[in-house]
Amino acid sequence: MLQRIQTIYLLLCMLISGVLPFFIKIWTTESKLDVYANSNTIYIGLFLISAILAVLSIFSFKKRQNQFVLNRLNMILNFIIIGLLVYHSLSLSGEAKVSEKGIGMLLPIFSIVFLALANKAIKRDEDLVKSVDRIR
Repeated sequence: MLQRIQTIYLLLCMLISGVLPFFIKIWTTESKLDVYANSNTIYIGLFLISAILAVLSIFSFKKRQNQFVLNRLNMILNFIIIGLLVYHSLSLSGEAKVSEKGIGMLLPIFSIVFLALANKAIKRDEDLVKSVDRIR
């Protein structure tokens, strides 16, 4: 059913992964040039795959186990994105006046939080269905 709370969480995850990285800067280079996700093809691909996994998870509401697995895969993908962002931020200059890290580096963390909340709601639904099946 699409009117569940996990749908809201997954829509927020899709918004965070599919829309916000292209409007919120990830970091600023030494020449004061803002870097967004659309300036690097790896980030474009990873963020869009994350958004697509969230949409697939929304529409697999009849198979809660598949939805749970898709969310776990999406979490792993977001951890990979965090790893790449940390790697690139550590290879940037660390001086505050030369380069600064943007709020866009925290987007995968927010996405992981919403995916974990969605998985918790999916597990609650699965437990409810199992308890009703035991009664019959």
